[in-house]
Amino acid sequence: MKITVSVIKADVGGIGGHTRPSDGLIDAVKKTIKASEDLLIDYYIGYCGDDVHIVMSHTHGVDNNDIHKLAWDAFMAGTQVAREEGLYGAGQDLLKDSFSGNVKGMGPGVAEMEFEERPNEAFTVFAADKTEPGAFNYPFYRMFVDALSNTGLIVNKSLARGVNMNIMDVEQGKIAELSLWEDKPSIEAALMYPGRYVVSTVTTKDGEPIVASSTDRLHNIAGTYVGKDDPICVVRTQKNFPATEEVGSVFNNPHYVAGNTRGSHNMPLMPVKLNSAATINFCIPIVQALVFSMHNGKFTGPFDGFSTPDWDYVREIATKKALAMRSQGFVHPATLVPSELEYAEGYKARMSVLEEKMKPVEGSSDNSEKKENYEDPD
Repeated sequence: MKITVSVIKADVGGIGGHTRPSDGLIDAVKKTIKASEDLLIDYYIGYCGDDVHIVMSHTHGVDNNDIHKLAWDAFMAGTQVAREEGLYGAGQDLLKDSFSGNVKGMGPGVAEMEFEERPNEAFTVFAADKTEPGAFNYPFYRMFVDALSNTGLIVNKSLARGVNMNIMDVEQGKIAELSLWEDKPSIEAALMYPGRYVVSTVTTKDGEPIVASSTDRLHNIAGTYVGKDDPICVVRTQKNFPATEEVGSVFNNPHYVAGNTRGSHNMPLMPVKLNSAATINFCIPIVQALVFSMHNGKFTGPFDGFSTPDWDYVREIATKKALAMRSQGFVHPATLVPSELEYAEGYKARMSVLEEKMKPVEGSSDNSEKKENYEDPD
C-alpha cells in the first residue's frame, strides 16, 4: 500500500516572544485538521519551541493541493487565535496573503515522501527550532557517511552500497544529485557550509526514499528577517535503512549551528523532549525526535526519542557549550559573519556610520598598488 507521510510546520505565534504556542492556538490547529480528517488516514499535532508541526498520513501523494491547503488553513486558524491573544509573531511564517496551491515557498516548512509501506513501517520526525535549514547536515553526514558514528554503514548491505543524496543550494535554488561513495568528497565540501547547501532527500541505490527534509530559507523568500528557518525532516528506519538507534545517536554530540536569539549566533543544537518550549537562555537551538510506527497509514506513537535519562547528560553538554560560546559575547565566531546575519540591515546601518568615519591612511594607495602587482609564487 502506497502511503504519503507529510510533515508541515510553521511559527504562527508564541507566548511573550518566541517561546511556545498557546493552548488556544494549538486547539485551533487541531480543530481545523479534525474538520477535514476524511482527507487523511491519521495525523499528529505538536510543537517544537514556537513552531507547530502537523504530521499526516494519506494516499494523495506529495505536493497535493488539498493536503497543503488543509495545513495552510490550520495555520491561518492558529494565527487568528494568536492575534486575539496578542501572541508575539502572529502569522510570522505565513508570508503570502492567500493560498496558491502549495505551501512551499509560502513560509511553512515541508518534508514529505511517498512509499510502499512495509509490514513494520518505522520512521522518525526530527523537528528543530531557532536554527537554519542546514542544521541537519552534520547528523545526516554521521548517519550516511561516517562509519565511526554508524556501524550500519559496514554491516548493513544496503547502506554499505551507499545512498543517493540530493543537496540543494538554497541561495541559488538549484539542486545536485550526488551519490555515495563516488561523490563523497563533493558531498563533504557542500556540507561544510550549512547556511547555503542543505540535504533535501536521501534514497537507497534502488530509489527507496529514506529522508525528506525541509529546505526553505525564509530570509530568501521574504527579503528580510522573519525568523529562523527551523527545519523539519522525516527519516525512515530499520531493515535496509539506518536503525532507529543509529538515527537518534547522531544527535548525541551537540554540534554548532546558526540561529539563537535574533538568528545571529553560532550555538549547539540541544536534543529536547517533545513539546518543549524554546528556552529564554539565549534561545539555545533545539531538536525533538518523534518516533513512529505505522500500519496501513495508522500511527502508533510518537514515542519521545530524546526523553530517556541519557539525553539529560547530552543536554548538559549542550548547555555548557552554549554558555562557553555566549561568554565570547558578540565577537565572531560567537556571532555569525555579516552575510549570514539575519538582521543584516541593522548591521549595515552600524557599518555605514563606521564607513563615514573612515579616512585614508597615508601611503595606502602605494600599498594597494603593491597588492595589485603581487603574483602568487605558485
